[in-house]
Amino acid sequence: MTDKIGIVDLFSGPGGLGEGFAAAGRELGDVVRIALSVENDLHAFETMRLRAFLRGHGEDFPTGYHKALNDGKPLPDWSTMHLRRWKRACSETMRATLGGEGTFERIAPLLDGERSRRHGLTVLIGGPPCQAYSLVGRARNRGNVGYVPEDDGRHFLYREYVGILERLRPAAFVMENVKGMLSSKVGADGIFSRVLDDLEGTGDGYRLLALTTAARDRPRPLPKDFVVRAEEHGIPQARHRVFIIGFRNDIRIPEDRVLLTTGSGGSRSVLSVIEDLPRLRSGLSRDDSHEAWRREVLAMAELVTGSEDVPEEVADATELLLENGLGHHRDRTAVVRAGNDWPSADDDLAQWMHDPDLILVLHHETRGHIPGDVGRYLYAATFGLCFDRSPKLAEFPATLQPAHRNRRTGVFADRFRVQIGDRPSSTVTSHISKDGHYYIHPDPMQARSLTVREAARLQTFPDNYLFCGPRTEQYRQVGNAVPPFLAKQIGAAVLSVLMGS
Repeated sequence: MTDKIGIVDLFSGPGGLGEGFAAAGRELGDVVRIALSVENDLHAFETMRLRAFLRGHGEDFPTGYHKALNDGKPLPDWSTMHLRRWKRACSETMRATLGGEGTFERIAPLLDGERSRRHGLTVLIGGPPCQAYSLVGRARNRGNVGYVPEDDGRHFLYREYVGILERLRPAAFVMENVKGMLSSKVGADGIFSRVLDDLEGTGDGYRLLALTTAARDRPRPLPKDFVVRAEEHGIPQARHRVFIIGFRNDIRIPEDRVLLTTGSGGSRSVLSVIEDLPRLRSGLSRDDSHEAWRREVLAMAELVTGSEDVPEEVADATELLLENGLGHHRDRTAVVRAGNDWPSADDDLAQWMHDPDLILVLHHETRGHIPGDVGRYLYAATFGLCFDRSPKLAEFPATLQPAHRNRRTGVFADRFRVQIGDRPSSTVTSHISKDGHYYIHPDPMQARSLTVREAARLQTFPDNYLFCGPRTEQYRQVGNAVPPFLAKQIGAAVLSVLMGS
């Protein structure tokens, strides 16, 4: 192949989908280049642009990158150290709002140039924002007085994707979105059927495929066929998302091929990807000293062991944990990796995430919690160890019940959710940026929510992936992303069809 397959990435966030496609292209013989990535959010854009620059160096990042990270210092000014590659990264990334006035005109010349390179042998990837489709977002919208779905432009952002699909006419496309898209409606009409019709009928037409069923199974896959369950493909997370794959009608598709087969490595658990990270105590929102934290944990443990409405197994386990575990971990900001060994370095996912040149663990600092939440995290994690599930709010002792007026309504039954260590995590979403109650660490003695790096591990971001912006924005970027290791598998499947292999 004398020219590379170009990738145009829309709504790219921090670049998880593009990262996977780029990696797949490298493994297939360096057949891919990211032609353009578009994102509106400033911090996600900065993350994605930095990653584009690093990818420009191939598998060997510039020396200054690891040195700055390991020294705990700001990154160098790449525009002075590596001007040519930095300019290239800036030219292939764009901060823009798709659907905003004038945006399409800015992108159109780049799309036309990309289309002419290899007779349209490009791949369009990305996923329109999902707030209007998600079950949580729809519930929130129903509570808004005067909300009219037909007037909510977020339902139709996918049309921006379709408009660019029409202009670019790529050989293939990948559209990702939340599972709630399947049931979302505007008036009496289902959104998903509109999306499929618009995608299929674009230009000279596209053949729509689901990743996990063979093309010969039916002319158009059923809606449920488009759902990909990440945990079935080696991702340590029960993340169920819609992936619509389209190939231009002139592209030959092997009728008997299933593009994405179930991973041979089996299901991966939370602890399999975060257990090697340094153990950190939770932070306190006030008087954040180790001594104060120890006092609060002991006080909360006494509430657990002394409450009559606590299961005996949890009370006994709490006492045992206090005897053997309290204080056997680092402070909340100690992020130097002990040694630099990965217990499962022969594992494909471990190799994907591990970077032997990285000494520090990036983004591994705990939040500050109020003492009551520290106690609830301690209780939930201990309950999880005893019963292999997260407790409902009604199962918390009275002494640890939050002081919410509506806590008895049942609406917040899962308000505090511990991640069970020997199973895939629940879906990591952008809600993790608001608080950590849904993402409690499985180790009771750490009594905290997940760090940004732990969430990134569950999302399969490489350890050297630096997220720009403040911590809240880092969480949001991680939660909104497509797991790169899953994207790599999807990229390999799509690219293999285009290469005729």
